[in-house]
Amino acid sequence: MRRGWFFAVCLAAMPAGLACQSMTIEDYEPRSTLVVPEHPVPRARYPFIDVHGHQRLDLPAGSIDGIVADMDSLNLAVMVNLSGRQGARFARGIQAFKGRHPSRFVLFANLNFDDIDDPDYGNQAAAALEQDVRAGAQGLKIFKNFGMTLKDGEGQRIRGDDPRFDPIWEKCSELGIPVLIHTAEPQSFFEPHDRFNERWLELKQFPDRARPSDRYPQWETLIGEQHRLFATHPNTTFIAAHLGWLGGDLARLGRLMDSLPNVYAEIGAVLAELGRQPKFARQWFIRYQDRVLFGKDAWAPDEYPVYFRTLETADEYFDYYRKRHAFWKLYGLDLPDVVLKKLYYQNALRIIPGIDRTLFPD
Repeated sequence: MRRGWFFAVCLAAMPAGLACQSMTIEDYEPRSTLVVPEHPVPRARYPFIDVHGHQRLDLPAGSIDGIVADMDSLNLAVMVNLSGRQGARFARGIQAFKGRHPSRFVLFANLNFDDIDDPDYGNQAAAALEQDVRAGAQGLKIFKNFGMTLKDGEGQRIRGDDPRFDPIWEKCSELGIPVLIHTAEPQSFFEPHDRFNERWLELKQFPDRARPSDRYPQWETLIGEQHRLFATHPNTTFIAAHLGWLGGDLARLGRLMDSLPNVYAEIGAVLAELGRQPKFARQWFIRYQDRVLFGKDAWAPDEYPVYFRTLETADEYFDYYRKRHAFWKLYGLDLPDVVLKKLYYQNALRIIPGIDRTLFPD
């Protein structure tokens, strides 16, 4: 019976009582019998900057100290907290994180959409962002609601390339800060939830992640708007979150980068895409070594070593940390040291202002 992906395994040769076993795909956890060399990497080879972090701004001092202790164990030199908010909340966040550990955290500001229908919204938001930069913001983060679910007062979707935001992107160029922008979701979320969908398990466990066409724009529509935004503002530095959801089509992402030198990308939450195509991904990283940054997304210290192992070793057939993202195994890219250094910290140092360079070897 296909419904629910239920399947039965009947073992006719087994003794009575064990002949038929039934399970769901969620229960199936095969243990590999493959024996190959293993090289776990609990700590990154070089100090690194995680450009895609999220932390609550109201954490007590002890919790922030605990985060720093975990960062030290991973060789995580600087975490970029993208959830900086704006105005007074941003100022409190700066005091909480940088007041205690000045060099270990970077905060990006966010936009306030409350006055989106004001004819002068773009200029007002740009002025507010400038105030946040004076208060310590080192970049701007745009969340996934922008372009996908954000609407104006008349209920119309605000497009990702909406011109009313032009003053904001131009202000970022003027201030010399990057825009890390999350547009859309994995392409599979926009496709039918059927037996052909690679993210079937995740959509079953989290049905609200589905993006059906009767409620959401098409994936290509959203991605197209993002790319037009990048092209319209060539003097603004954009960092496409999650490899712009093109980790499964690196050639297309490469063409985008070839045509738009102001576009960078980060690898947060898309490691499983890279680890299943190690040969091509390695070639791609070498070619675009100046344009990619390290990112993780959700703060989970025990998951970082899977990133290190995938990036630093040539190991074969090892587990990702979350089955719903990848029911397949990963393979290491064995990136050259010169590429690792750029990915881990050099590219971020070049485009994010104000990071303490003394934390890094060169």
